[in-house]
Amino acid sequence: MSGSSTVFPLLTVTAALPAAGAILTAAVPAARRTAAKWLALLVSLGTAVLAALVAVRFEPDGARYQLTESHAWIEDFGVRYELGVDGIGVALIALTALLIPFIVLAGWHDADPLETRSRRWRPTQGFFALILMVEAMVILSFAATDVFLFYILFEAMLIPMYFLIGGFGDRAHTGSDENAAAQRSYAAVKFLLYNLVGGLIMLAAVIGLYVVAGNFSLTEIAEARASGSLEMATETERLLFLGFFFAFAVKAPLWPLHTWLPNAMGEATAPVAVLITAVVDKVGTFAMLRFCLQLFPEASKWATPVIIVLALISIVYGALLAVGQRDIKRLVAYASISHFGFIVMGIFAMTSQGQSGATLYMVNHGISTAALMLVAGFLITRRGSRLIADYGGVQKVAPVLAGTFLVGGLATLSLPGLAPFVSEFLVLVGTFARYPVAGIIATTGIVLAALYTLVLYQRTMTGPVKEEVRAMPDLKARELVVVAPLIALLLFLGVYPKPLTEIVDPAVRHTMSDVQQKDPRPEVEAAK
Repeated sequence: MSGSSTVFPLLTVTAALPAAGAILTAAVPAARRTAAKWLALLVSLGTAVLAALVAVRFEPDGARYQLTESHAWIEDFGVRYELGVDGIGVALIALTALLIPFIVLAGWHDADPLETRSRRWRPTQGFFALILMVEAMVILSFAATDVFLFYILFEAMLIPMYFLIGGFGDRAHTGSDENAAAQRSYAAVKFLLYNLVGGLIMLAAVIGLYVVAGNFSLTEIAEARASGSLEMATETERLLFLGFFFAFAVKAPLWPLHTWLPNAMGEATAPVAVLITAVVDKVGTFAMLRFCLQLFPEASKWATPVIIVLALISIVYGALLAVGQRDIKRLVAYASISHFGFIVMGIFAMTSQGQSGATLYMVNHGISTAALMLVAGFLITRRGSRLIADYGGVQKVAPVLAGTFLVGGLATLSLPGLAPFVSEFLVLVGTFARYPVAGIIATTGIVLAALYTLVLYQRTMTGPVKEEVRAMPDLKARELVVVAPLIALLLFLGVYPKPLTEIVDPAVRHTMSDVQQKDPRPEVEAAK
């Protein structure tokens, strides 16, 4: 295991706290719903403190993997409980721990009892317990350095997510209760089937990797490959790479494996939609950096041209579909598909700017999407509709809500001065340096993002006040506590991204070394 080990298992404790909190929250008596909410919130805040401690203890210029832990697990098969974080893992653990308290607060009333013909009780305790369980699994995923351990977590997080989508759907549904339940069930099953198929293909690749390498340790396999003591046949490496990449592309989601996301985000509550796209989906793009590039460097370079094309299709296709959406939440979902295309393109541009930008994009997209989707959720709860056409003139009756919605939207289109601009700029610069045509095509995503964001704001917030929104209240104290810190972070990281880049850049240099790539030198015409 590379890097110094730690006596105190900080990474395990950081993941164990929300896992234990999930069990305790689920055990709270049914009549004590408010106690369950406060318990979940306190646990999520405690996890955020531990994640901050992980970031503080991490030394960017130190060993590649730090705070490492290694314990025997299934010795007969060479499976170990191995954890360790690099700068990319630290940034994403911090993002996860940061967002969960806001998700809990935003969903404070989303699982309250609701009397309907088809559903008489919403298990509040289960809702918050499932959120905490997802948090625990995602944190461990970002820290796992045993391939089999990562696979178990990669698949296990599907179970609580399935119940969050299928069991706690959005109340703002235009059809009957029976139709709403059917739509939720369809979205949950589609989410599960897509990701299970990807996971089964990955399982075959994990077994193949064990047959070739004799163990599941990421660090040992990577070191053996770098030293030349472990060689893979070209065809074997490519097949194993494709098995891993397919699963990660489903999770990411990358075109054409993306179709589950609009259904899942559309039918889930707004906080769960944020959990999907801002937290869980980042496991897919993170794994491309940690596992695909590190374990299969030659295959990664072999597949790069095709992956760049798929990423470009995701960018343009997702943005075009976002322009034509009538549903607010599905618009944000298709916008996220476009943004994930930028992330994947940055990863496989094989430049330090591109990979640093992709990592920053994961963090900044999480924050900006959380801000936009949560405010959209507050808006939808007030009106009881997800359709854009049902709104108009909101800024005149709820100016704070409209203002925060605008900032979240401007962040989505990567306005300079807001956090996503830095990451998108780095991805485009890094891509253009090696693939100039791809970099030029990708800029169309920026133009389309401005179109769907500003049109969404214009149609919902400006114009005459519709009668149905005339009595709409502005953001309340709890909602302001959710939104204000996210807006502040977007502004802070937009003008001062150094705290993130200092942590991420050394890890990116290691990844560039894994694939034996150097940044292209700019061609400057000699002065005559």
